[in-house]
Amino acid sequence: ALIYSLLLDLGYCVAMQGTKGFFINGEKVAPKGFTTPMLLENYARIDRAKKAGCDFFITEVSSHAIAQKRLDGVTFALKILTNITGDHLDYHGSFENYRAVKNSFFEDESLKLINKEDKAVVYNAKNARTYALEEGATFKLEAYSPNEGLSGVVSHGDEKAMFHSHLIGHFNLYNLLAALGAVKLLTQKPLQAICDAVENFGGVGGRMELVHVKPTIIIDFAHTHDGIEKALSALFPQKCVVVFGAGGDRDKNKRPLMGQAAARHAVRLFITSDNPRSEDPAKIIEEVKAGCADHPAVYTEPDRRTAIARAIEGLAPDEILVILGKGDEEAQEVGGQFLPFNDKATVLELLKENRA
Repeated sequence: ALIYSLLLDLGYCVAMQGTKGFFINGEKVAPKGFTTPMLLENYARIDRAKKAGCDFFITEVSSHAIAQKRLDGVTFALKILTNITGDHLDYHGSFENYRAVKNSFFEDESLKLINKEDKAVVYNAKNARTYALEEGATFKLEAYSPNEGLSGVVSHGDEKAMFHSHLIGHFNLYNLLAALGAVKLLTQKPLQAICDAVENFGGVGGRMELVHVKPTIIIDFAHTHDGIEKALSALFPQKCVVVFGAGGDRDKNKRPLMGQAAARHAVRLFITSDNPRSEDPAKIIEEVKAGCADHPAVYTEPDRRTAIARAIEGLAPDEILVILGKGDEEAQEVGGQFLPFNDKATVLELLKENRA
């Protein structure tokens, strides 16, 4: 989404597909479905983008898509590897398999941009460029400040440029470097001109989204232990109250790890339902709770709306509420049904009721 925003601001016509849906030049033309659609749908969308005059087509590439060859025949102008952490192990069977699938996408000799500081990454060095916060790299963060967003200086060869972003969190420094590096490689525009466009990007709905101030309430899509760790670490040293759960019919091994990650950073935990699907929500909650059973303030509540309400009611003036797992999803998947539910809308409704 950041690459998409930067290219639009630089005057290009751009299409983007991924977790948020399918967009052409700022207009949403298809709702979200699979992160990466099936093979023929990909080709149909690329064709539509070309007919709309697009200069670029940006796509998220899921591990499922790589394994199922959904992008066979597509030639990439640039591939980006952000990081490899454990996810979708219910499908891939093990972290080793998941890692191998992701790395397989970077075995060819096409132009690629790699997070140099992720040690799980293996890639073909031919036509590879790198980015890093600490190590020497093609795109290197020279300095940064986390005050009022993220500001920093990035270097590329003889060029140095300053940026300011409304994004928060250490992990977003990597995202910013990847996006700035990608746009530089694709357009060869002056690095400062690209950095100047960063400030126009307000973020993505459901991704570390500030939905209310006083009380401060943030929602985020984090649904793995690594995602929870990064999201909550980004808010340090704030006192965080966390509402979260784990999805049903997915990797069960990550559930206690999610509990552990949340417990490391939260003053209170409310474990609730995410998308239980065909599983018993109470059983999922117990498996998550197993990872944080020693925490002094863990509460369980299967009904997500009630859990959010309880968390809001008990929030102290110096605490912030972080609601994790669903981001901007509009429904909760329960027993084969998609029941309307949105975390942000629920928060705003509850606050309105409290004021009344």
